[in-house]
Amino acid sequence: MTLPGYQTYSPPSPPKRSMLARSSQVLGIVGLVGLILCLAGVIPALVGLVLGTVALVRGDADRKPAIVGVVCSALALVVGAVALVWLLTKAAECGDETRYPDDSSRRGCVEREFPFADGNSARYTATTP
Repeated sequence: MTLPGYQTYSPPSPPKRSMLARSSQVLGIVGLVGLILCLAGVIPALVGLVLGTVALVRGDADRKPAIVGVVCSALALVVGAVALVWLLTKAAECGDETRYPDDSSRRGCVEREFPFADGNSARYTATTP
């Protein structure tokens, strides 16, 4: 009970946290780190971009993590797309039959352009008698 003219004290409520914004931030960072693992970070980056955009459109109180998530996710998607285009261009270049007419020259191109690839995997392919 309060006296007339006085108000009761209520402590301030903690700031609202947006789970969409935090999830976007975490997935954006995971997307950037995941690019090291053979472009595996593209999927979390795509999800992080969607969640961050939804959090920004909703106008949640916690905007900074959503902005960080959108920026990290977009950066991961751009870097992943550039890496994928570069890899596919090199692979198409090595598969060109006019430039490399026989199988051994194409194999040499792959081993030269992709030194991280295992050149011995061709002997494990199934052959029909």
